[in-house]
Amino acid sequence: MAYLTWAESYVGQLRALAGDRTLLFVGARAVVRDDAGRVLLIERSDNGHWAMPAGAMELGESISDCAIREVREETGLRATAVTPFAMYTGPDRTHTNMYGHTYQVFTVAFRVDAWGGDLAVPTEETTDARFCRPADFPEPLSPSVTETLADLAAFEQTGRLVTK
Repeated sequence: MAYLTWAESYVGQLRALAGDRTLLFVGARAVVRDDAGRVLLIERSDNGHWAMPAGAMELGESISDCAIREVREETGLRATAVTPFAMYTGPDRTHTNMYGHTYQVFTVAFRVDAWGGDLAVPTEETTDARFCRPADFPEPLSPSVTETLADLAAFEQTGRLVTK
């Protein structure tokens, strides 16, 4: 499977045109659980943090297709059914990354309801991946993991989309 480089991606091309301006970044995050209820975490190759599969939406794809693609690219697994459960938006979601690029992030979190395949370690974007129980999450852990799992629990209890 061929992947786009960052420079070839929509966000990479937009960054090249926009320079140092703050950009709106639309992306998806995926919670993948195994039959034992453990959560799949990936160790990101860019910053070494443990996180959930996630990334930017490309032109011509839906936000759910983005979540499915990111799971495939970062884990090798094929997500076949996803459910959105949370949206993260607003100026408090503005961050400057390790490259000095500032983004206001709009992320939709998805629960992966069905998946198959074999976990690929490493990938072009990850150095490790594993299913873990929350008590055994590795460090450093991305802050988004704890927030996302709390929001998934709220969604599963109420059936209401979480918006922040």
